[in-house]
Amino acid sequence: MAEIIRSVRGMNDILPEMTPYWQVVETSLKQVLDGYGYQEIRLPILEKTELFKRSIGEVTDIVEKEMYTFEDRNGDSLTLRPEGTAGCVRAAMEHSLFNQQQRLWYMGPMFRHERPQKGRYRQFHQLGVEAYGFSGPDIDAEMILLTARLWKKLGLKDISLQVNSLGSTEARVKYRQKLVEYYQANQEQLDEDSQRRLSSNPLRILDSKNPEMQALNQAAPKLIDYLDAESAEHFEQLCATLTEAGIAFEVNPRLVRGLDYYGKTVFEWVTDQLGAQGTVCAGGRYDGLIEQLGGKASTAIGFAIGLERLISLLEAGGVLPEIAGPDVYLVAVGDVAAAQSLLLAESLRDQLPQLRLISHCGGGSFKSQFKRADRSGARWTLILGEEEMAQQTIGVKTMATGEQQTLAWSELANFLSASAFN
Repeated sequence: MAEIIRSVRGMNDILPEMTPYWQVVETSLKQVLDGYGYQEIRLPILEKTELFKRSIGEVTDIVEKEMYTFEDRNGDSLTLRPEGTAGCVRAAMEHSLFNQQQRLWYMGPMFRHERPQKGRYRQFHQLGVEAYGFSGPDIDAEMILLTARLWKKLGLKDISLQVNSLGSTEARVKYRQKLVEYYQANQEQLDEDSQRRLSSNPLRILDSKNPEMQALNQAAPKLIDYLDAESAEHFEQLCATLTEAGIAFEVNPRLVRGLDYYGKTVFEWVTDQLGAQGTVCAGGRYDGLIEQLGGKASTAIGFAIGLERLISLLEAGGVLPEIAGPDVYLVAVGDVAAAQSLLLAESLRDQLPQLRLISHCGGGSFKSQFKRADRSGARWTLILGEEEMAQQTIGVKTMATGEQQTLAWSELANFLSASAFN
């Protein structure tokens, strides 16, 4: 016998017992986004490799170590998307969406060749939300309020907001110089990763998860002390709006983005319920990216939510939504009844489009069929046998109480409608 082919490491199957939870979460996300006027955009999973090299940066871990990149038959270098923002910006430039303000969202799989662990997979799923053409702090506040509403709708409580401002490019250049001077003066305390970042990306040292780096980072100069006047006012207005809206938050001076196109507002929603993978949602302004990718300069802000982490958080908090089983399981005994049961099921679906009905297929004894009906979790089991066929009736058993009655075929739709949907 040939060996079973298994899934690629870090790329997981989402099995039928879990997909209903994904569907409920995805529907909740879509409903909230629709309520704020955000429109869905559907993006390719494959993009030209150059897009990510130019947006993320060639010397980053993502581009150097984590991307799934290959040459196609034409010799073009293509990459499975490791994140969604670059593709969304590419689409907006290609289809002239920057001619007016845009509120967009997308959802789907992303790919990074990382070490798989709980909450981090090589194929993972993200909700991405982007807004283009808005310069004031009001859109920053709206995105944070939107995410807060998502948590409320999903019943999440153990999640907190951190915010910071990265200021202007000029302010970050001045701050970067002070930060490098500080770390150079304490170079013997830097771990290997921070030593490497000191010359290439010193702001990311602040984001180190190494416990031995925390005291050093805590005492480091704070970017917020070097903000330009416009960025300081922008951040002050954002914080005032959040406070007035009753959104609790912490100003975290170590919350940074290492890429130059980020500026002003950055934010994260974090939790201590998922171990090391504590960030559930991360966002911020990236006003410089569009110009960096060849477009006309435009303001932009966005955030991403990791759906695996979100569902894990719902599971950890015991707030996974209840998933309703089928309304009806239709049992048929005998070949004639089995054939008729399919027609009866179709008639019921025509009359009650919202009805969730499982029609037994595959034969079997009445006892074995009834066991399947019981395991299905259906509210009612319908029983069609020779006697019922002759009288054009059907047995109806209420599974919760064991009560059983007989109805004419013509009465069945009204009974189910009154009982299931009122």
